[in-house]
Amino acid sequence: MSRSEQYEIGFLIFDGFPMACLTSLIEPLRAANEIAQQKAFAWHVVTESGNRVTSSANVRFEADRQLSDHEGLDLLFLLSSPNGQFTDPTSGNGALRNLARHGTHLGGISGGVFPLVRSGVMEGHPVSVHWCYEAAFRAEFPRFDARSEVIVTSQRRHTVSGAAAAFDLALHLIEDHLNGEIAHEVACWFQHPMMRGQGVMQRIPSSLSPDTGDALPDLVERAVAYLGEHIEFPISISDLAGLVGVSTRQIERAFKQATGKSPTHYYRDMRMKAARQMVMYSKDRIVDIAAAVGYSTAAPMVAHYKAAFGMTPSEDRQRINRFRVEDNAPLPSA
Repeated sequence: MSRSEQYEIGFLIFDGFPMACLTSLIEPLRAANEIAQQKAFAWHVVTESGNRVTSSANVRFEADRQLSDHEGLDLLFLLSSPNGQFTDPTSGNGALRNLARHGTHLGGISGGVFPLVRSGVMEGHPVSVHWCYEAAFRAEFPRFDARSEVIVTSQRRHTVSGAAAAFDLALHLIEDHLNGEIAHEVACWFQHPMMRGQGVMQRIPSSLSPDTGDALPDLVERAVAYLGEHIEFPISISDLAGLVGVSTRQIERAFKQATGKSPTHYYRDMRMKAARQMVMYSKDRIVDIAAAVGYSTAAPMVAHYKAAFGMTPSEDRQRINRFRVEDNAPLPSA
């Protein structure tokens, strides 16, 4: 970009969008403009029909423009919860496909990747999916290349796992359209420790005992990776021990020391967390969710779910529906 050009970015927000993702993109761009002493970046808050939108923090946002008024945008990001959807999907998805055909870069931040993929513009493109939405994403879009990288960029498509990664992407935009020195200065302004790029994996929190630090031992980490690959078709702990090259007793001891749980209970927790993602962010029936996390019938999954979260999957879905923002259609309870 030459010094006289301005890079125009639109933020298409849906009811229930995470406000932190918006500010994590706008603030570094604003700072870059100040440091460069030029308006290198301009941004617009966009909604489907120019209507007011309420964030997940219950803060209301007025739109600068509606989606049909998208001329001049170089890049459009979608920000929403995983349940974000257009009131008029034919028109909204058509507008995104029209932007794609005319060369506009498109992106999704956190849950915004869900309506982005639903629009049809991500066919053939890999997608960065936040770890807490991974099970729900794979359930709805089993054919897509869902990745755990914080930023995934592919041929005018940019998907980002969450707010912190959105800040990283903003720094890359600043580096690309201004220079690296300004990107570095922006990072210093906000005490942002590093600029992550493609290939950096998300850091998934683990339940660790106080004396184990913030990372799992290599043996347990490898075992957890195998468990994560076998959610739908569970493997036995003895088979798991064989895969990582230790005895069943050794793996039991390693898990207990590192996580405070047996591998069986740790595995069940992983499956219940995956089930909860689908309860909260998909429209799948409870019996189908049970099958997706490795149960042949729903009853034992429901019992384990209630033990983990204090309510059945149907009760949990009904509870979440009560808190969904207006006009976001509730999910079925069964």
